Amino acid sequence: LHMIKAPNVRDETLLDYIPGPDFPTGGTIVEPKENILQAYRTGRGSFRLRSNYHVEDLGRGQWQVVVTEIPYQVQKSKLIEKLAELIQLKKLPILADVRDESADDIRLVLEPRSKNVDPDVMMGMLFKTSDLEVRFSMNMNVLIDGLTPKVCSLKEVLRAFLDHRRDVLQRRSQHRLDKIDHRLEVLEGFIIAFLNLDRVIDIIRYDDDPKKALMFEDWSRDHPRAISEKDYVSPFAGRAPIGEDEEPSLTEVQADAILNMRLRSLRRLEEIELVRERDALMIERAELEDLLEDEGLQWAKISEQLRETRKKFGKDYDGGARRTLFAEAGEVEDVPIEAMIEREPITVVCSQMGWIRAMSGHIDLSRELKFKDGDGPRFIFHAETTDRLLVFGSNGRFYTLSAANLPGGRGMGEPLRLMVDLPNEAEIVDLFIHKPGRKLLVASTAGDGFVAAEDDVLAQTRTGKQVLNVRGDVRALVCRVVQGDHIACVGENRKVLVFPIAELPEMGRGKGVRLQKYKDGGLSDATTFDLANGLSWLDPAGRTRTETELAEWTGKRASAGRMAPRGFPRDNKFT
Repeated sequence: LHMIKAPNVRDETLLDYIPGPDFPTGGTIVEPKENILQAYRTGRGSFRLRSNYHVEDLGRGQWQVVVTEIPYQVQKSKLIEKLAELIQLKKLPILADVRDESADDIRLVLEPRSKNVDPDVMMGMLFKTSDLEVRFSMNMNVLIDGLTPKVCSLKEVLRAFLDHRRDVLQRRSQHRLDKIDHRLEVLEGFIIAFLNLDRVIDIIRYDDDPKKALMFEDWSRDHPRAISEKDYVSPFAGRAPIGEDEEPSLTEVQADAILNMRLRSLRRLEEIELVRERDALMIERAELEDLLEDEGLQWAKISEQLRETRKKFGKDYDGGARRTLFAEAGEVEDVPIEAMIEREPITVVCSQMGWIRAMSGHIDLSRELKFKDGDGPRFIFHAETTDRLLVFGSNGRFYTLSAANLPGGRGMGEPLRLMVDLPNEAEIVDLFIHKPGRKLLVASTAGDGFVAAEDDVLAQTRTGKQVLNVRGDVRALVCRVVQGDHIACVGENRKVLVFPIAELPEMGRGKGVRLQKYKDGGLSDATTFDLANGLSWLDPAGRTRTETELAEWTGKRASAGRMAPRGFPRDNKFT
């Protein structure tokens, strides 16, 4: 209606009249107005539609979220399955349970795992990970002229709709006008027939060609009634043959209508009705002619039709009120998984064969534990359920585990390879707790390595993250937390080299640089230390020995080094 009054309406004004789509299942559109306006202008865009919910207070600080409307075209059963899957896979530790209490209306109950969780934070995460929020695309690619596809703006589509309504109005009016002309033609014939009813009956009864006789009879004369066929005088008697240019007094349509007229229509009352109908049609015909000639009258008629439609199906109509609401999507903070897990002490145990488990509490690390036959302890350390664990494989990949997802300590645990995609031919080099901000020294058996930021080696998927590139028979061998200003390397040839850690580059991924040069063999171990405190190792007797005079073994990176000090372990390991 506004576009009829103002054809050059601005897109901003259209947004006031059409704030956005209205979906039959309700929900809330959280798309910013700027994006909706841009979609109206370009004809392309999308709308974020999320579920409606409210928080029910259960008393004593307990609460639950009840979802009452879900997005359009989202199946409730599949939505519940998805939420249950998120709970089972522990991808959303903040959510404890989901129940369907729907009857005639929708009622999905979401129970939090802890009452300390913010309901808006929980729903924000659910909107991100499930179909409680969906995005509906809009692409107004239409055939405006019926031939060429074109992406149109909202204003162009509305203008095309109004032009179509006008075209329909014109064609409908013209069609009605043609029908009125046809009916008026028939009515004129009926009126002539009623005024000359006796003559019409005579022609129908006695003439050999009543249709032609009706068409060329002179209805302006008085005709005596024929008592019998002998008394009947044909319209063609005593006159010249009919010429091609001679106009009939009745048209063929009128003659056919008179011949097909029923006998009961010959009442006197019928004649009055015919005259009344003719007069009414003449008035309607004049109105239609005025409508077809005046564009202003056409738009006024279209406006009237649109108002009737609005009155019939508008907001006052039962079920016509707007169902989809509008709101602003608040910024949902990315809550780390650790913040949603209850913090509890555990002891992580990993065997030599790679079976891992988490025992409740911080147990004595020297305590004897049970393992499978032929297996034994390899890694055992204290941790908390909120920790993330880093696994470094001999294939040079880092894998990330959540301590909260580790199997319990009642049994033997589960194989680590079932939790991450660690190949069977790859071994576990190291397993430790991730601590942000630390640096790691990684090196291969070939003697190549570099320093990596621990934050950069975190993997987001089961497949892990490749950090140290290894090829052929070369394997990842060393992963040590950088603690100090120097690096000590020992080769399989028992030669030790000490050099400043500053000579080693910090990288995110790669083969690294050469730490120590070997004629044959490769790297056996590497560690970091403070030169001022000296280099320490365990001697064969289990005592810690510290060497502070290291000038003999200090050199440039990639040097060959010197033979290890007296008392250095035979296994060529610093610890």
